[in-house]
Amino acid sequence: MLPLMERELVGPYMSKDDFLDVTAVAQSAPGIMAINVAILTGYRLKGVWGALLATCGAAVPSFVIILLIALFFRKFAENPIVRRVFMGVRPAVVALIMVPVFNLAQSARVNFKTVWVSILVALAVWLLGISPVYVVLLAVCGGILLGKKERAK
Repeated sequence: MLPLMERELVGPYMSKDDFLDVTAVAQSAPGIMAINVAILTGYRLKGVWGALLATCGAAVPSFVIILLIALFFRKFAENPIVRRVFMGVRPAVVALIMVPVFNLAQSARVNFKTVWVSILVALAVWLLGISPVYVVLLAVCGGILLGKKERAK
C-alpha cells in the first residue's frame, strides 16, 4: 500500500521529502502504517475532518475485501490449487515490501553501514531469536547516545 500512497500523494499533496517525514512518523507510531500515513496526511491537509475521512478511505476498502475473502476462504482453504497459489504469492509479497523500502532508502540517502546494520538486526531476530523489543530499546539508546555525541561536536 505504501507505493500506492506514495504515487498518489507525492506531487499533488506533498513533496517527496514531506512524504518521507510522514512515513517515518507513521512507522514510529503504533498501529498500521498505512492508516497512520492516512491520518497524518489527512490532518496535514484538512485538519481533523481530513484525518477522519482519510482514515476511512484507507481502512474501509481493505476491511470489505478481507471480509469477503474470509467469507469464502473456508470453502477453498483445503483445495490443493489454492494452497499452491498462496505459496506462489509469497515471493511477490516480499518484492512488494522491498520496492518501497529501497525507494524510501534512496530518498533518505541511506548509506552502506545502515543497510548492513538492518540486515544484521533482521538476522539476529530471525536466527538467534532475539526479541524485537530488545532491538528497539537498543536502537533508542544508541540513537540517544549518537545524538548527544553529535551535539557535543
